[in-house]
Amino acid sequence: MGVMERIIFELLISIPIAIWTLFVMKVLTKKLYHVLRDRGVEHNVAVYYNRKLIHITAGGLVLLVPFLYTEPLVPISLSLILTAIVAKARMEKKKLMYWFQTHENDYEVHFTLMTAVMLALGYLLGNPWYGVLPAAFMAIGDGVTGLIRNALFKRRTKSWYGNIGMLIVNVLIGSLVGLPGIIAGIVAAIVERFEFLGGKIDDNITVPLCSFIVLVLLSRIFNI
Repeated sequence: MGVMERIIFELLISIPIAIWTLFVMKVLTKKLYHVLRDRGVEHNVAVYYNRKLIHITAGGLVLLVPFLYTEPLVPISLSLILTAIVAKARMEKKKLMYWFQTHENDYEVHFTLMTAVMLALGYLLGNPWYGVLPAAFMAIGDGVTGLIRNALFKRRTKSWYGNIGMLIVNVLIGSLVGLPGIIAGIVAAIVERFEFLGGKIDDNITVPLCSFIVLVLLSRIFNI
């Protein structure tokens, strides 16, 4: 199969992934928001649940990339398209997807953009797992820690309870590539616990970036 044929094939298999992602963003979480609000859950709590649900159920699909794609063009393009969608909604405030977006921060834009960056770096270095694992630590690992904290404290906060959950998930994800991945996952869970520059740097940036550096360095040391 030639390059063009492969790209076309990968575009076709991306259709259900794109549909699912948009369904989660536009339908499922919006419905969940109103269900939670009807049950007396505060707006900020419902929003935070939805952000983490999107992290896990949509962002977590990044783990499929090495199995479905041989070329980086399609998955990176999908991430950039999602970035454009959430950024456009934020710029046009009347179209803000209030059930998971907030006026206080634009971290969901960082999330989708960093996924594209990680995938690009992974393919650039010749191993898609270099980008996929850090993105998965951010999507699934950070998603789990957010759900735990929200359930315990009903607000966005930092707590080691959530990081323990993230640590367990990250170790499982990292084990897909062995010891370097496990250590990178542990680093990601630790980095997520702390805020840098008074919280001005989003952990959607620090978590994948730090774990990416650790993963690449250790992989080179262990010749993986």
